[in-house]
Amino acid sequence: MEIKIYHNPACGTSRKVLAALREAGYEPQVVEYLKNPPNRASLKDILRRMGKSARDILRKRGTPYEELGLDNPALSDDEIFAAIEKHPILIERPIVTIGDKAALCRPAEVVQELIARAKK
Repeated sequence: MEIKIYHNPACGTSRKVLAALREAGYEPQVVEYLKNPPNRASLKDILRRMGKSARDILRKRGTPYEELGLDNPALSDDEIFAAIEKHPILIERPIVTIGDKAALCRPAEVVQELIARAKK
């Protein structure tokens, strides 16, 4: 089963989730998304597996969220994806994918729920 974490090593929650995966016996593929951001097709696939929209993974704090006007409810997913492509810091972290499941693991305990769902 392929496991991937979209990780920011500077983020305590992201580090906790990575440690929890390893403690559970998994060695995930670690994608430092600020250095290697996922492309639009990958993000759409992740969101499909999460059952979420592009707006659901937007990080507000410490990003250009407000200055880009991303709080505008009239923005389409394509406009949000375009902003994310230019500013990958807008992706909330950490996102973990396990097989055909995915979750934004914030708080860190969400990773345990994801592991349990993926085992079913």
